[in-house]
This record gives sequence, C-alpha cells and structure tokens, in this order.
Amino acid sequence: MGKVIIIGAGGVATVAAHKVAKNADVFSEIMIASRTKSKCDAIVKAIGNPAIKTAQVDADNVDELTALFDAFKPDLVMNLALPYQDLTIMEACLKSGVSYLDTANYEPRDVAHFEYSWQWAFKERFEQAGLTAILGCGFDPGVTSIYTAYAAKHHFKEIQYLDIVDCNAGNHHKAFATNFNPEINIREITQKGQYWEDGKWVETEPLEIHKTLTYPNVGPRESYLLHHEEIESLVKNYPTIRRARFWMTFGEEYLTHLRVIQNIGMAGIEPINYEGHQIVPLQFLKAVLPNPQDLGANYDGETSIGCRIRGIGKDGKEHTYYVYNNCSHQAAYEETGMQGVSYTTGVPATIGARLFMLGLWKRPGVWNVEEFDPDPFMDELNKQGLPWHELHDCDLEL
Repeated sequence: MGKVIIIGAGGVATVAAHKVAKNADVFSEIMIASRTKSKCDAIVKAIGNPAIKTAQVDADNVDELTALFDAFKPDLVMNLALPYQDLTIMEACLKSGVSYLDTANYEPRDVAHFEYSWQWAFKERFEQAGLTAILGCGFDPGVTSIYTAYAAKHHFKEIQYLDIVDCNAGNHHKAFATNFNPEINIREITQKGQYWEDGKWVETEPLEIHKTLTYPNVGPRESYLLHHEEIESLVKNYPTIRRARFWMTFGEEYLTHLRVIQNIGMAGIEPINYEGHQIVPLQFLKAVLPNPQDLGANYDGETSIGCRIRGIGKDGKEHTYYVYNNCSHQAAYEETGMQGVSYTTGVPATIGARLFMLGLWKRPGVWNVEEFDPDPFMDELNKQGLPWHELHDCDLEL
C-alpha cells in the first residue's frame, strides 16, 4: 500500500479520484491538489469520502510542488494537470524523492508541438534517484500502447503495420464543444499530421489524409490521420514496425466550426493586445466554450478505441489483429459524473498507479507504458471498467 497525490481537478482527475478511492486495498491515503482548492473539495464531496485530503498548489511552481510533496510524503504523484506542467512536476518529484505518472507528454505553452525528448531526458536522473516515472498512462497514449505490447508478447513475432483508431461516436448535444481541455484539444488537431513509414517521419497537412473506417457497434465514421505521441515511443520500442499511424473521427459540423475558429484567428497561441491587456485567443476561446466536465449529463453514445495490427505471427505466417474497447458515455457518467473521454483516460491512470503500488510497474528510470509487462494491466482493464475485445485475422480496412 502507499500514499498517492493527484495533481489536477478536471474531468480526468475526477475519474481517477473516484477510481483510486475504490482501490483502497493499495492506496492508503489520497490527496487531490490543484490551483483551485474548491474544485478538489467538490470532487471529495462527490466521492463521499471525507478522508481524502485536498490542497492548493501551482503546478507551474517547482518550489510549491516540492513543499507540498515534502509535507504529504506520497509514494506516487499522478500528474493529471496540463501537459505544460509535466517538467515542473517531474522536477519537484526528483527534489522530494517521489515517483511520477502522467497521461500525456510535455508540450511547451508557446509552441504547438509535443514530443517525448524533454521527458526522456530525465531518465538518468530518475535512475540515479531510484525513482520510477511512468509516461503516457491514459488511453491514447496508454491503453493503445499496452494493446501493442500485448499483441507483441502473445500474438506476433514481428509487428509490421500499426494503426491506432479513435472514434467518439457520442453526442453531447452542444453546437460545438471539445471533450477535454479545449486549448490542448484544438492545438493538437490543428497541427500538421505525421506518421512513421520505412524508418522516417512523413508529414502531412492538418487533416489532409482521411478515410472511412468501420467501428464495432458504431458503424462507418470518417477518420482523419493525426500526429499522436504514442507513435514516437512505439516505433522506438518495436523497431520492426514499418508503418505506424493514428486516426481519429470528426463530424462535419465539428470540422466546420474548427475551420471558422482558425479563419477568424481564435486558434492563435500568440498573445495579442486587447484594450491594454495581453490575451491569447485560444485561451479566451477556452473560457467561452462549454467546460468538458459539464458535458456528461446529456452525453449519449460511446467511444471505440483500439489498435489494428498486421505482421508476422508466432507461427511465422502473416496475421491481422484488432484489439479495442467501447466505452458508454452514460455508464461513465453514472459511475463518476464525467463523460466517456475523461473516463477512458482516468481509469488507465488509476491502473498504472495501482500496478506501481503493487510493485509490478516499479523500476528506476523514465518509461513509456509499453516497456512494462502488459498482462496485469490488461487484466485490470476488465476489472476496472474498460473491458477489451479482440478479433483475429479480420479485415483491418487499412
């Protein structure tokens, strides 16, 4: 058993807090900390467990974080704040001697660009400190990386083609809303696409490549090629991969709103002067859009996320394999008060933290999730609310 501190009070942190509280056999004490303490208190009230502690902290401030960690003395920090804050939280963990877990890789505030190099650079320092850092333990990245590791361990001698497919077939009944932090979401989607093929990165224009894919229990949906962070670590850890791509579905209405937002300059991340005040257009847009945490009550439908893999099987013959999860927005809301996108990120973070506490995912250094044994994680997915399904030798459509 061990003590855990959750940094953040958004939708993902809310789901994780609910789940961590239900795993009392491994989490002896829980604290939720965020810039706004009242949000943490609201989560505790919703869970109904007054033993959970709360605190105010600025996750951009290493000294504040270090003081909090030194006072609470957690065994693990679950960073469920913004990706801008990954490095400050990792630095504070090193100063306080605490292990670390997150769900998304670092992204600088002033450049719409993300990659693992900044966090991988901490590897030697975490090794020397005897601390574990677990990177990308959400769904994608996270579960999709574990799916790949599981396929490599049990079904394939050589994974050659990997397509990660992410469909949100839900309806929140809003004219336009994002399913997680609008600033992060829009920055991600409006970047140039990128995929791995024949040992090099291939860049595309934003949303340039798309095709119709069929998702289980959902049907056909137009799917767009994006750059996504888990591809970077997966091609490094599985060098037999010849091509790796990431696809996500978007409806035409969503894309129309997105085009308008870009055309009128509201997707900009450079500060502008408005009546003597410096404001960032995208941050202002975030303030006026619906809060992703408030979407759950009227959200119906489901997500369908998985990996479509082709390669040489253990028997030396070519095989295809599709492993996926479908998650109901309403079921997620009924359990945690949050919609399915938050649920599919918060549950895997909890599982990663659980496996750390059990000593199964505990190793000095900085690691992506696929570098750990996938089997206990896959077992926990079925127990914690994200059951998976697999299809062998099927038409991958890709």
